[in-house]
Amino acid sequence: MQEMTGSERITLWLNQARAGDAHARDQLFTAVHEHLRRMATDVFRRERVDHTLEPNALVSELYLRLFRDEAQSFCDRAHFFAVAAQTMRRILIDHARAGVAVKRGGSKQRVSLSSVDAWTRGAGPEEFLALDVALSKLAELDARAARVVELRFFGGLQEDEVAEVLNISTITVKRDWKTARAWLSSYLRPE
Repeated sequence: MQEMTGSERITLWLNQARAGDAHARDQLFTAVHEHLRRMATDVFRRERVDHTLEPNALVSELYLRLFRDEAQSFCDRAHFFAVAAQTMRRILIDHARAGVAVKRGGSKQRVSLSSVDAWTRGAGPEEFLALDVALSKLAELDARAARVVELRFFGGLQEDEVAEVLNISTITVKRDWKTARAWLSSYLRPE
């Protein structure tokens, strides 16, 4: 019998966890915990120094949100990490909203997305919320490009990983990334 790859093992545990196997869910989390922590650490490298949330707290909250709903279903490893990236985004946005009173109809905030590393330590919750609003607007126009940004920026995934998650070519990911950055830059530029 051929030994399973890490990806196959994760998919097996996902299926078993979906069927209600708590032991499989724990094995799954142990197997993916380090990758999730790296994703969170990458996100916090782009955050301001005085952020009140830490990578380990983000991963803990992520675990609670992903597994508190027993009906949560993941098709495979790629789908799991795509949902994890999206959930990280939601957690960070919720955290930013809790820390800031956003004025309705306020001015747009300038955010640079020339690269994933463009998010500087000086970026505050206002900029983070402005990016979330802009990303939601982009999703209305081009859902796939918005997912590419979400997976690259919030999930810390590389282009080839995004291609796997979205089941598209790496060239398409690069094109969507470039298009999304240009659109977001234009949207977020003050009048």
